[in-house]
Amino acid sequence: MRIPPQLGKYSIYIIDEVHMLSTAAFNAFLKTLEEPPLHAFFVLATTEKHKIIPTILSRCQIFDFNRIKIEDTVEFLSYIAQNEGIQAEPDALHVVAQKADGGMRDALSIFDQIVSFSGKQITYKSVIENLNVLDYEYYFRMVDAFLEQNVSKALLLFDEILDKGFDGHIFINGLASHLRDLLVSKDEITLQLLEVSNNVKEQYKVQAKKCSPYLLFEGLNICGRCDVAYKASKNQRLHVELALIQICNAELEKKKSDLAKAAAAEKQSAKTAPAGSPSTKAPGTPVENRPKPTPIPSFSLKDAMKSDPKKPERTEIREQLPINVISEPTDNDRYKDTKFTQDQLNVAWMKFAETMRTDDPRMFSTLTAQMPELKANYVIEMNVVSSLQQEEVEKIKYKILRSLRSTLQNGMLNVEIVMKETENAKRFYSDKEKFEAMAQKNPNLLKFKQQFGLDFG
Repeated sequence: MRIPPQLGKYSIYIIDEVHMLSTAAFNAFLKTLEEPPLHAFFVLATTEKHKIIPTILSRCQIFDFNRIKIEDTVEFLSYIAQNEGIQAEPDALHVVAQKADGGMRDALSIFDQIVSFSGKQITYKSVIENLNVLDYEYYFRMVDAFLEQNVSKALLLFDEILDKGFDGHIFINGLASHLRDLLVSKDEITLQLLEVSNNVKEQYKVQAKKCSPYLLFEGLNICGRCDVAYKASKNQRLHVELALIQICNAELEKKKSDLAKAAAAEKQSAKTAPAGSPSTKAPGTPVENRPKPTPIPSFSLKDAMKSDPKKPERTEIREQLPINVISEPTDNDRYKDTKFTQDQLNVAWMKFAETMRTDDPRMFSTLTAQMPELKANYVIEMNVVSSLQQEEVEKIKYKILRSLRSTLQNGMLNVEIVMKETENAKRFYSDKEKFEAMAQKNPNLLKFKQQFGLDFG
């Protein structure tokens, strides 16, 4: 810095990533900034301004640079294409600008790469093929499947996307961005936030009118949860498919929930209403002309045993009671005998396992460690590796049955928990199991236990 410039009046010193300097280096540099040579100018470049010590910042002029907007990048690329005699579609340039992520240098590098592959004719199709970008059309078709509540269409479309070589994680993040853009497109004021071409923007406007806000919000929540748990999932394809199924059924589940809440509210209001109030009277029917309700016959087990030593049959009691007090139908009566495949069983099994993830992570790990196997006569066999696991799963077997029968619409299916383990890979969970395994190797442990009267606490 003591040497004056050989050409020109000033010397410019650019320090890139200046926040990487140590505190000692900053203190040494501070002396130069306080008394700089007349010919020296310093440019400190950084992306983390908060890491620079305040004494340095107070002696600098600060200029904040933002990312270049997509519209400005497209305009500059169009200018270059026109000067070079290249015909480029606007949609293709928008894809290049989005891939550059606000950097003009990256945009020019990508543009040069596309020209080397496509020549003087740059189309939208050639750009997405060369850059390995998923077409907008797939996301529009996927949302159409959500609107139709067509699970099969959504799963087949996802399979087509995987066949083209795209990763499921990239797809689920792209779907979340698409749902966000649809939410933005529902209002003309926020429509300007879309950084796409005018043709694609019109497609967003049309599809946004078909989507309810609840579907978009719920879809974003499901995609967010799928994104967070994607890398930890053992079956990542099934994880994404389950998210797509949940989005397809989101509005249907909401309707069921609303009907259940309305019925519960109506039932509660009927209980709390006083006798003879207008809410309990039939409209248009005078109280005195209404037929009196048939009294429910009383039944005493003690009196029945005195009169008849034989125990009354359950069917006789049901015939005496009115219809409104007969118990609910069983699962066999409620659900049809619907056939299902192993893949459908896996989806239903993972759907139930997801309900246990937060409340009981250990049970979630047990249920997802190995998929159940579909046997004959709708028998589902689940394998566990220890008696402790078998006992824990038996406790929630009723919940598993109700969930699977409801999802698969089959009241005949049953679940069997089978303990299967190899001698080499045997695992012991309880203290008793560990002791029995040790006693097999050393029988003296049993004598020691019996001699001192020891037992497990």
